[in-house]
Amino acid sequence: MTGSIEGAESTPSAVLFDMDGLLVDSEPLWFLAEQQVVDELGGTWTKQHQEDLLGSNLEFAAHYMIRLTGSSRPPAEVAVMLKDAMTAQLGTGVTFRPGVTELVAALAKAEIPTALVTSSVRDHLDLVLNSLPDHRFDVLVTGDDVTHKKPHPEPYLRASGLLSVAPRDCVVLEDSPAGVASAEAAGCAVIAVPSVVPIEPGPRRQVVATLREVDLGVLRSVLTRS
Repeated sequence: MTGSIEGAESTPSAVLFDMDGLLVDSEPLWFLAEQQVVDELGGTWTKQHQEDLLGSNLEFAAHYMIRLTGSSRPPAEVAVMLKDAMTAQLGTGVTFRPGVTELVAALAKAEIPTALVTSSVRDHLDLVLNSLPDHRFDVLVTGDDVTHKKPHPEPYLRASGLLSVAPRDCVVLEDSPAGVASAEAAGCAVIAVPSVVPIEPGPRRQVVATLREVDLGVLRSVLTRS
């Protein structure tokens, strides 16, 4: 971490993290869980199907899988099947993406508030946080906490509201197009770390390969772009 906290006028008021694919390398686990459920429904799951669901939620995924397979099972039942399958996958172990623990620790040292904002359910978030010692997130927002999930702006508006900071003064770290859309619709600056599908740079959006490239200088830079 090479940044410092001089020039506090441009320092983010908060940094908001996505979870799946950004904080943790969970997309391979999601693929296995999704594949298991679709197999049970009598269908076939591919990488393209996973890309279609990237950044979505259990309810959306359940309806998608029912359309794909022609299953007559209720969406609520399929959502529970997927939740349980992913819970089992997370129980096999959680791998954090490069640079995560260092960035979280550096933000805590700089006293910059942080939030974890995910479309996943609270049970899955708890499994992840139990594997991240001293996670230090000030606010947690899950799919259970909002009416409208990503790509709607509500998750990031809720997180910034709970932190009592303006969205325009926040930087969001995201890996999916749906998450980027949610953050930008809320008015936040974005650093994208693509995990499955490409993401292009934008006016207040920088794209990096890993969080190892992100320090306080990079956070300030993307925040102050016009």
